[in-house]
Amino acid sequence: MSEQIEGRNAVMEAFRSGQVIDKLFILDGCQDGPVRSIAREARKKDTIINYVPKERLDQLSQTGSHQGVIAQIAAYEYSTVEDILEKAREKGEPPFIFLLDNIEDPHNLGAIIRTANLAGAHGVIIPKRRAVGLTATVAKTSAGALNYTPVAKVTNLGKTIDELKEAGIWFVCADMDGDRMYDLNLKGPIGMVIGNEGEGVSRLIREKCDFTAAIPMKGDIDSLNASVAAGILAYEIVRQRLS
Repeated sequence: MSEQIEGRNAVMEAFRSGQVIDKLFILDGCQDGPVRSIAREARKKDTIINYVPKERLDQLSQTGSHQGVIAQIAAYEYSTVEDILEKAREKGEPPFIFLLDNIEDPHNLGAIIRTANLAGAHGVIIPKRRAVGLTATVAKTSAGALNYTPVAKVTNLGKTIDELKEAGIWFVCADMDGDRMYDLNLKGPIGMVIGNEGEGVSRLIREKCDFTAAIPMKGDIDSLNASVAAGILAYEIVRQRLS
């Protein structure tokens, strides 16, 4: 499936036909009737709207005729947080959920979804803003895992953590300044939080976590790729769940 739709008529038709649009890019300052109608449709569907300069649209455009509007569409349908919890109930297992704090690289997101599937996680939660959605690149990198692992998209990751805590789920985030992951009890219902490629887990999200897990590192550089960190911490959780 194409990753984006360009031009006013094509974008409006995509909204009307019910396609899942991750992000909408509109020429900043453009206020004519058709563009206002598209923005109205986007707000109805709770789509993120980004008003950007012409240079940014030209850079994003694949056709060269965007008419001031580009929509990035999801390659897969999103699930809900409740779908993820239901999957755990169906399997008779304590929930094991990946939460991703602003992962921006589609290859990282695809690799993490693949790891989530193989580690037996019940789903992945991503935020709507400042993060990549389920693009065709993500789907390809996940190597088929997107067909089996639900991905939910939420407006507020912190609020979602609070709600899941009320459902009895504990949270651990990967952070260099945390306790050694082998020293933590990561059994039971758990949400594993992995941060942005550059900045790691944001302070607000980190403060909501019950544990902060450091992955022991012996080398000369100080950080791991986000998808690699997700894999290492996930498999420590798997090891503890199996023991």
